[in-house]
This record gives sequence, structure tokens and C-alpha cells, in this order.
Amino acid sequence: MKFRVAAFAAALAATVALPAEAADLVIAMPNWPSGQATANILKLSIAKKFGLEADVRELGTISAFVGLEKGEVDIQPEVWRPNFEDLIKKYVTDKGAVVLSGRAVPAWQGLCATPEAAAAGLKTIADLSDPAKTAVLDTDGDGRGEVWIGAPTWLSTGIERVRANSYGYAANLTLVETEEEVAMAAVDAAVATARPMVFYCYAPHHVFELHKLTRIEEPAHDPAKWKIVPADDPLWVTKSSAATGWDTAHFHIAYAAAFGKKHPDIAKFLEEVDFSPDEVTAMSYALEVERQTPPDYAKKWVDGNAARIDGWAKQ
Repeated sequence: MKFRVAAFAAALAATVALPAEAADLVIAMPNWPSGQATANILKLSIAKKFGLEADVRELGTISAFVGLEKGEVDIQPEVWRPNFEDLIKKYVTDKGAVVLSGRAVPAWQGLCATPEAAAAGLKTIADLSDPAKTAVLDTDGDGRGEVWIGAPTWLSTGIERVRANSYGYAANLTLVETEEEVAMAAVDAAVATARPMVFYCYAPHHVFELHKLTRIEEPAHDPAKWKIVPADDPLWVTKSSAATGWDTAHFHIAYAAAFGKKHPDIAKFLEEVDFSPDEVTAMSYALEVERQTPPDYAKKWVDGNAARIDGWAKQ
């Protein structure tokens, strides 16, 4: 009996000691819906067409770019421009460590108002600096309205804080940072209860499928007024200024240059991936409204788009 117990213990120890099988590649996953869906679509598509297993790992874009250079990350599914121009210059242009796919999804970003906020006179960026008008945005009774400017880890959130400082409305509004899921629930509640709300918005996004929103009007992008210090400076927000609208936005897939050389067939595949704005909106809607998980949504998408994926992989 002692021999059997000892043998079982030895076998168990040997099993525990076995290392986990490493994935063939790592795909970074942003913490917003379309990026989460795309990361998982790429994972399943690459497994299906190239027989390689990917580990999808939640990472911020800055950490993902560092990983792309170090060989710890192979693909980043959604890199926004102009938000990450400094990273692109450093890792793509200067170092050549990262490659951006030539295809891009057109996008835009700025501030939006619910119907009640627009009806209350909050229609332009100048209106946000008027305490008499922004009083309707006060939800906690402290005399200051609130504006959601993004999730704490988003680079765009810091830029929105810079814009608020530069335009001047940071003086009379509380700039709220919280996860997007919480903010979108607040938008739903605000519309349902006819409460005015102003918040950071971007498209493609499902929120425009759910609600009739008004974009806050502001001056067109002026490069001379857009002075954003690189985010690796701890004081970049206070050193920056941007009293102007965002530049035209779009986003790309990025992959490590070393990975592209090792797997030129997959690099070519990534260059062919071409999601439309409507498809990106559908991703956001499925994850945030229908509460589908990214892996479940990706499986349905891949199963329903086999011919398209075949076209992307055609060499």
C-alpha cells in the first residue's frame, strides 16, 4: 500500500512539474469592445488557416508596443491614430520594430451630448465653459457638472484632459475617468431618465445605434494648436496643449517586424484584413449590449465569414 501511495505521489509530482505548452504567438487585447473582438477573431482565423495557436493577452497599447519590440507580443489588433502617433514614430518609423497594416478603418472622436443636453444649450465647445449652461450636468449637487473623458488607461483620456484644460472648461466641470462599460451604462440611464449628459465619444461605436446623440461642435483640427508631449513624460498632460478638434482618426492592425519576417504568410494575411466601420459597430454592440463574450462572438464571426477569411489568407 505504501508503495502504491508513493508511486501515485511520484506520478502526480511529475504531472504537476510538466510545463504548460506555450502558444505559438501572442495577440495583445485592448480593453475596448472592438479591440477585444478583433483580437479573438484573429486568434481563431490564424489557427484555422495557419495552424498556429495564439495566446490572447489583455494589454494596454503602450505595453503592447514595448512587447512587440521585445518579442513578447506579436500582434496588436487596433492601433488608433492620431492617438498613438508618438508610439508609431518611435517603434515603427524610427526603430522599425513594428509594422502597421496598410489598411485602416476610418473613425472619429470628440465629445457628444444627449438630446436633453443639446436642448439645454450644450452644443458647442464654448458652451462647456459657461457654468450657467453646464449646471445641468451636475449629478452630485457639488455645483460642478461632470463630463466623462474616458477610461483611466486610455491615452485619449489624457488628451481629453489636455483639451479640457486648453479650452478652459476644466475650470467649471469635473472630468470623470471610469471604465467604458460604466460610462455607457450611465449614458443609457441618462437618456432613459431625460437627464442631460456630455461625454467622450468615438465611432465606430454601438452607442450611436442606441441613442440619438449630438456631436459637440468645435473648431476643425489645427496642427499648430495641437501640442501633445510624449506620454512617457510623467508631466505630459500639464506640458501639453490642444485647443482644437481631433485630427481625422483611423486605426490599424500592428505586428512585430520580427514576427512578419518569421511568418510572412501571416503578415500578408494581416495586411488583407479589412473590417468596415459597420462591422466594428456590430462588434461593439454584440459585446456591450448583447453581452456576448469576445471568444463566443469571434467563433460565430469566423464560422459565418469562412469565405472572407479564405480570401484574406490567399497567397
